[in-house]
Order: sequence, then C-alpha cells, then structure tokens
Amino acid sequence: MRVLVIHAHPVASSFNGALHRTVVDALRVAGHAVDDCDLYAEGFDPVLSEAERLAYHDIPANRGPVQNYVDRVMAAEALVLVHPVWNFGFPAILKGFFDRVFLPGVSFRMEDGKVVPALTHVRRIVAVTSYGGTRWRAMLAGDPPRRLVTRVLRVTAGMAPVTYLAHYDMNRSTDQSRAAFLAKVERVMKTL
Repeated sequence: MRVLVIHAHPVASSFNGALHRTVVDALRVAGHAVDDCDLYAEGFDPVLSEAERLAYHDIPANRGPVQNYVDRVMAAEALVLVHPVWNFGFPAILKGFFDRVFLPGVSFRMEDGKVVPALTHVRRIVAVTSYGGTRWRAMLAGDPPRRLVTRVLRVTAGMAPVTYLAHYDMNRSTDQSRAAFLAKVERVMKTL
C-alpha cells in the first residue's frame, strides 16, 4: 500500500521522533511504499496567505502553492499522522498542513451547497500521538485531536477505518511505558 506518513515534531531526538522512526521502519519492513513527509524537516510553511484564502474555492488554481503536498496526499492509500498533542490540539504546523493542503477539490468538493468527501482513495487512517496529560484530562477537554481524526478525517476519507494510538501522561511516563508504546506502534504498523 502507498502510505503517506505526516510527521509534525521539531525535535528528531524526542520520543515523538522515535515514534516517527518506528512507524516508517515498520511500514517499510511490512512492504509498504512509504512517503515520509516530515513537515519540520521539509520546512513546510503552515501559514495560509491572504492570496491562498482568496483563491481557496478556485479549483484547481488553489493547489498551486502546495501542489507537491496535494500530489502526495492524492497518491496515498493510507495516511499515518505522527504528532504530539499540544494545548489539546495539533501542533500548528500540522493544523496549517490541513488548512493549506486539504482544499476544496482535494479533500472535499461542494455539491449543491453540501460538502462531499473527496479522499475516498484513502483506505486507512492511523494517528500515533502522545499527550502530556492523562486520558481523563484529555476527555475533560473534549479531546479535539482524537475527534478530528476519528470523525472529521474519517468522513473526509469516505469512512475509512481509523486506528488512534495514544500514549497519555507523557509528563509521568517511564522508560517501560514508552518502550511498551513503541512496541505496540511497531506491531500495528506491521499489520497495516
């Protein structure tokens, strides 16, 4: 399967960096064609410009500034997001990726004033993430990242199956809890 891995963390030596490496390596071992999109390493600009917003509904011209990323999304049969949860949300660079790349004509189209999913070629979605706080704390805040992946992104991909892997309570994690989570991520990626 052609898998687009979208990684959003600025520190390669972090636990999230280890998650990223584990995801990419396990997918390759399993025989998948991996497009490794490390947003920080690639210098992705998350800022939607005035010109881009004004051309937002101008299909296909709206793709121009991000055509390379649009092409990568359109070629993917699976999406794997690897990111931390910061302030109960996606890192700004990942949110900016969605704002700039998941455009009309790319991730959705408008038909009679209604949004219709356009990423129906995506057959699987996986999120691999970490939270500083506990699962309970995330639930109290509504857990926006989980909801966006398991609801919004899933619908955009035509109800593709979603796997959400989260290591909670990173602020009090141990070597053992991190190792166990890395092993779980590796197992899941090898069976994607």
